[in-house]
Amino acid sequence: MTVPRDDSHPKIGYGPANEPGRIAELWVEAWNRHDADEIAGLFADDAEFVNVTGLWWHSREDIRRAHAYGFDRIFGDSTITLLETSTRWLCGDEAAEGHAVALIHARMKLRGQTATGDTESPGIRRNLFSFVVRRTGARWMCVSAHNTDIVPGSETNVVDSDGRLQSVSYR
Repeated sequence: MTVPRDDSHPKIGYGPANEPGRIAELWVEAWNRHDADEIAGLFADDAEFVNVTGLWWHSREDIRRAHAYGFDRIFGDSTITLLETSTRWLCGDEAAEGHAVALIHARMKLRGQTATGDTESPGIRRNLFSFVVRRTGARWMCVSAHNTDIVPGSETNVVDSDGRLQSVSYR
C-alpha cells in the first residue's frame, strides 16, 4: 500500500512526527533503511533542501530523487547516528493552538560512504543539520533543511590558486 505524501497525512511510515524533534529521529531511521520515499515523506510539497556541497533542491520530489540517487551510488551501505538535537521555537510553541514553527539543529555522524577515486575506505563524517519544521494540526513537516559537514580545526573555506576549495583555520 502506498502512503499518501501530503501535508495532511498524520504520520509517516516509521512513526508519528508528533513533535518537532521527531523529524531528526525519523530522518535517521529513514536514512538507515536507505528509504528515499520515507525521507521525502518528512517534507512539505514545496520544501527546500541544501546539501553539504550547496546543491539546492526545491520540492519534495526533488529531495526524494536526489536521495534515491545518493542511496544508489554514494550512501548505499551508510548509517547515520543522531548525537544531539536542540529545538528553538520560531512561532508558537508546543502548547500553541494551530500553526507553530521550530528550528531543529541535529548533530550526526555518518559512516559507510561508498569508496571513490583514491579514497578506498572513506572515514566517518560528522555533520550538523538545520531543519525548519512547521506544525499543521498534529503533524510536523519539514519545510527547509540544510546539511553542513563539520570540519574539525577549521574556521572557514578558501579557494586556492588552482580553484580547489579547502577548509582552513586562521589561528
